[in-house]
Amino acid sequence: MDKQWFLYILRCGDGSLYTGITTDVEARLDMHRSGKGAKYTRGRGPLELIYTEPCGTRSDASKREWAIKKLTREEKMQLCSMK
Repeated sequence: MDKQWFLYILRCGDGSLYTGITTDVEARLDMHRSGKGAKYTRGRGPLELIYTEPCGTRSDASKREWAIKKLTREEKMQLCSMK
């Protein structure tokens, strides 16, 4: 059975947003916080998890990530506040 994939959005210490996908949100957040996650998040702490969304397969998660990354900051914040 395939693992469940999730899309997540982090708010960085500088106020910027980072969107990613993973099968384990907490472990991935720990990686980001330890500086071993995405290059973008290094040095931008503290990092706050503000949104997660189950996506099914990796393909589904990647497609959703692409769609989210095309949104404006305002649209992303609206999405996060709907949860």
